[in-house]
Amino acid sequence: MEITNRATAAENSLNDMAQNDDLRFPIGKFNAPGEITPEMRGVFIETIRNLPQTLADSIKNLNDEQLDTPYRPAGWTVRQTVHHVADSHLNAYTRFKLALTEDAPTIRPYHEDRWAELADSRLPLDVSFKIIEGLHARWSNLLESMTDEDFARKLVHPDSGEWTLEKMLAQYDWHSRHHTAHITSLRERNDW
Repeated sequence: MEITNRATAAENSLNDMAQNDDLRFPIGKFNAPGEITPEMRGVFIETIRNLPQTLADSIKNLNDEQLDTPYRPAGWTVRQTVHHVADSHLNAYTRFKLALTEDAPTIRPYHEDRWAELADSRLPLDVSFKIIEGLHARWSNLLESMTDEDFARKLVHPDSGEWTLEKMLAQYDWHSRHHTAHITSLRERNDW
């Protein structure tokens, strides 16, 4: 039975890879929509609001060995991925607040790959879930209060140029779903 399950898991993994041969992008790469409607914004905000629960559901009942499994060869572990979401979304929230209170601020990038190797990325996940829960409650509240003019405000990324907050919102909708899919697709491939 175990051999059959491993064979089936390997076959499923190959099928998944055939459908999406790059495990780094289980939902595809980010492509900013040309026009973002108020309805689309509402969907993006809902993703931000619901991420703490969606992410918690994605890791439900995983043991430490599973949490310390990379979602792809040479990729982050599930644990590192969850801690990365906390790091990344803290930065995003701060960038939103800077853009709302300053004129087209230039934001500071960070080395997410290096952050993922620091000691705090090996902590139990409840530490980052506390951050994600509080942060997303505040962030979704801020987003719901924003006007069309607020979403048109800009910031400058030194590497990728000028971004509107509307485009940033679309990116973090994608980012939330992207990292959740890293975990859920790993679970599917491994039949967890």
